[in-house]
Amino acid sequence: MEIVMRTDVTFPSNGLMLAGHLYTPDAPGPRAEAPLPLPLPLPLPLPLPLPLPAIVVGHPASGVKEQAAGLYAERLAREGFVTLAFDAAHQGESEGLPRGLEDPAQRVEDIKAAVSFLGVRPEVDPDRIGALGICASGGYVVPAAATDHRIGAVATVSAADIGRQFREGADGTQDPAVVRGMLDAAAAARSAEARGEGAGVFPIFPATEEEARALGPHTFDGWEYYRTDRARHPRSAEAFTWNSVDRIVTFEPFRFVSLIAPRPLLMIVGTEAVTSHMTTEAFADAGEPKRLHWIDGASHVDLYDKDKYVTPAVAELTAFFRERWSDASPVS
Repeated sequence: MEIVMRTDVTFPSNGLMLAGHLYTPDAPGPRAEAPLPLPLPLPLPLPLPLPLPAIVVGHPASGVKEQAAGLYAERLAREGFVTLAFDAAHQGESEGLPRGLEDPAQRVEDIKAAVSFLGVRPEVDPDRIGALGICASGGYVVPAAATDHRIGAVATVSAADIGRQFREGADGTQDPAVVRGMLDAAAAARSAEARGEGAGVFPIFPATEEEARALGPHTFDGWEYYRTDRARHPRSAEAFTWNSVDRIVTFEPFRFVSLIAPRPLLMIVGTEAVTSHMTTEAFADAGEPKRLHWIDGASHVDLYDKDKYVTPAVAELTAFFRERWSDASPVS
């Protein structure tokens, strides 16, 4: 029998309807609506206690709920948590025009809206809701939790400061002329939009494998994940709007990381991730209790889907959330 149920759900965020997948642990033994077998097996399997702790899972920039966020949500549901992976506004199956807008303020609001949705579900304990952010969402969950005390525990995997990445590059060595040029293009696109020419877009990934490899391992890893059969999804964004750029460039997700304390923080990062400095610097600024966990040999993108790295990451996440909510138990 399946041990995790996935349900398609929708919920509002800033006037837009977001699409999500709700993963619910399916307790072992006979389901309530099914007739009991006779004679009854003894001993009867015990159902999971309700309501359960829950975790909001945010996807990377350009990702969708069917990719890394869904993988982590499903794996954590197998450990006894109700989990919610959802598409950000303007992306995936969620509402919002223009399509492909990456708006950090909206992304933070989306996480809070997901908490609101979970908090009124009958299977969820509203006092036991946590948040997990992957890549850019590892940045978005920090300001969301810093100002929303309903989020009782915060975890990140391959956390990225998307504003810093646009300003400095993933490894911090980008020529400042690059972001100046992008802001020039963004300004020109806003003027074009005012003339009725629509919202301009720019590609997120190189067009070919050769171009991706030429830009280095980190770019190639992302290109391979999103643009090949490894994880490609038809609704995953391949372009962002130019009016995303000036929203992103001034965003500083880790500025108020200290406001999460005294709620616990877990940050998971690969030893080979070029973005690891973003995690370590944010971690240094965070208050206690906090935990930094390294996944040996993993790059930034490896932690999206490669089982040899995802499995220990999920084990660490499970231990972290169980420690916060000690009665969460695995489905068996």
